Amino acid sequence: MRHLVTGGSGFIGHMVARRLRDRGEEVRVLDIWDDPNRPKEVRYFEASVTDRNKVSEAMNGVDVVHHNAALVAQSDAGKDYWAVNVEGSRVTAEEAAKAGVQAFIHTSSTAVFGIPPDDGPITSDTPTVPVEPYGRSKLAGERITEHICRTHGIPLITIRPRATLGAGRLGIFQILFEWIKENRNVYVIGHGHIKFQFVHALDLMDFYMLALDAGKTGTYNVGTDRFGTLRGDLEALIRHADSRSRVRSLPEGLAINSLRALYWLRVSPLVPWHFLTYHKPCYFDTQPLLDLGWRPKYSNVDLLKESYDWFVNDAGQAGTGQSPHRAPLHQGALWLLKKLS
Repeated sequence: MRHLVTGGSGFIGHMVARRLRDRGEEVRVLDIWDDPNRPKEVRYFEASVTDRNKVSEAMNGVDVVHHNAALVAQSDAGKDYWAVNVEGSRVTAEEAAKAGVQAFIHTSSTAVFGIPPDDGPITSDTPTVPVEPYGRSKLAGERITEHICRTHGIPLITIRPRATLGAGRLGIFQILFEWIKENRNVYVIGHGHIKFQFVHALDLMDFYMLALDAGKTGTYNVGTDRFGTLRGDLEALIRHADSRSRVRSLPEGLAINSLRALYWLRVSPLVPWHFLTYHKPCYFDTQPLLDLGWRPKYSNVDLLKESYDWFVNDAGQAGTGQSPHRAPLHQGALWLLKKLS
């Protein structure tokens, strides 16, 4: 089969492309930059998903579309969120319909839920009430894609991953790993004794391919089934790193308002999705995924350890390209906090 992966040079997109290639599929990627490590068998189309002519060209003869192209929360893209995450999704879905594709997989975000509930996991019944521009754009992109696929009878799978780690993940996690490596304190907003879930990229790919192969249309919230509290898992990572770092608490109101001010001054890498939710429990109900036969290999602690070890040993070989999740992050005003920690 022939597959098109939009955003195929990003952190998740490039893994989708490689997993499909390894399965012997014909793969194309469409992105605004070319991954220097792209396998030669994978054909590259340089374009934004907002460029209808280029998307149409890349879509020719495609059987399955994997829509990963997006401006992520970390990009702080303002009005461009809507252009790429919403209108880009519209263009991709409409061109997929014209091309007569057999299936469409859309990678979305936890941010569509906004502030997570305090009283339990996020389930299929949890309302989607995004609280910042990135989350609103991702939810609107979901709805437009659903409408177009339903209208044209295209089977649609929507996947919302929790924060995804693994080899190659930098971005906001670069700060955490760097501070632990340098024996700096790391911080949580509030007490940190909250359930907080991640997912390993390889486990995410396993579920992704399971849903694709089974033709299991629907919307799936994907996170590991083994996790503790945010504070506890960070402390386990610190012990693994043999670091002198400590997990320190910041008062909720003071921390959120300070980070909001730094954000508006454009001197902090933390965007509203970070500081509005970091003190809230955030985890998915994984039972629907387990019922389908998915078995994640990595717990929170396992994936944090592996990602940290990659950062220490191999991150110097990464950081190329334009993906916010695969490139180093400028710490801005957090640099001062690091020096004081």
